[in-house]
Amino acid sequence: MLVKPKKFSKKQIKEDSLIKSVYSARVFYEENQKNILIVAGSVIVVALLMYFYYSNKSENNIAASAELAKVMPLYRSGAFQEAIDGRPGTDITGLLSISDKYSGSENGEIARVLLGNCYLNLGKFEEAYDAFDDYSGDNEIYKATALAGVAMYYENQGEFGDAAKNYEKAAKISKANASVPEYLLNAGINYIKSGSNDKAEKLLTLVKEEYKTSQIIREVEKYLALVRN
Repeated sequence: MLVKPKKFSKKQIKEDSLIKSVYSARVFYEENQKNILIVAGSVIVVALLMYFYYSNKSENNIAASAELAKVMPLYRSGAFQEAIDGRPGTDITGLLSISDKYSGSENGEIARVLLGNCYLNLGKFEEAYDAFDDYSGDNEIYKATALAGVAMYYENQGEFGDAAKNYEKAAKISKANASVPEYLLNAGINYIKSGSNDKAEKLLTLVKEEYKTSQIIREVEKYLALVRN
C-alpha cells in the first residue's frame, strides 16, 4: 500500500532550509577552520597596517609643516644653500632633510619642490631635476610646479621638445592655476626652438584667446608673429 506523501508547510520548508544552511556552514567552517582563521588574521593585519600607515602619514605631515615654518624665512630671503642644509646648532632643519624624513606626506613633498627651486636658483640643475622628478604629492599647484621644474631642466640641457611637453603637462594640471598662461607660453617657445611651429602656434593662440588679460600677452603676440611669418 502506497503511503501518501506528507505535505510540509512553507514555514517548515524555510526552517528546514535554514537548518541545512547552518549545518553546511558549520561543516565548512570545521573543515576549513585553519584557512578561515589565516584569512581573517590577514585581513586584520592589513587593516592595522593601513591604520598605522595613515596615522603615521598624518603625524609626519604635521611635523613637516612645523619644520617648514622654521626654514621658510631662509628660503624667502634667498639664502638657498642655507635653506637646503638648515642651520647646524639650531632648530632649523634644511629642506633636503625635511623632504627625506617626511617623504610621502603632503608637506614633506612640498619641501621637495622648494628644494628643487633652491637648486635651480643655485644653478644645480641635476639636483633640481631629481627633486622635482621625485615629487609624489597630490597638491595640484605643486604638481604643476614640479613638472615645470623638470621642463626647466630639459630647457637648460637644450632638449627643447621634452621641455615643451613638460610645460604643456604642467598647464593641464589645473585651469585654476594662475601660472597656466606662463606654462603655455614657455611650452610654445620651446616648441619653436624644437622646430614644431604648428604645436607652438596652437598653444600660443590658446593663450591669446583664453587669457586676454594676462600680463604675458605681448610676449605671446610676439612669438605668434614669429611662427606665422
